[in-house]
Amino acid sequence: VQLQASGGGLVQVGGSLRLSCTASGRAFGDYAMGWFRQAPGKEREFVAGINSGGGNTDYVDSVKGRFTISRDNAKNTMWLQMNNLKPEDTAVYYCTTSDFPIITHGAPSYDYWGQGTQVTVSS
Repeated sequence: VQLQASGGGLVQVGGSLRLSCTASGRAFGDYAMGWFRQAPGKEREFVAGINSGGGNTDYVDSVKGRFTISRDNAKNTMWLQMNNLKPEDTAVYYCTTSDFPIITHGAPSYDYWGQGTQVTVSS
């Protein structure tokens, strides 16, 4: 299974970025997927998740109303639209696929990880 994340970059406060994650080597539509992030000196944290069918989503409180996760199972692709970015959103963002069809928040529930894409928000 391979996950390829892209779309990170440098953006000013209040700006937007759209992260993409393309998966191969697995029945994409059978499993939930998620985005995690890790800032320097901090633990990796759950940011957003989407169930296998795409009908249910969940977010960490700090990004609710600003970030939107979505997926297209026909394209084996997941996205994270990030709006109104803040300096505290600066981190390496990882896409991942779960062992389960439902959303979970714990990293051990996710078995395959992309390489990460850097998001930097400047003030």
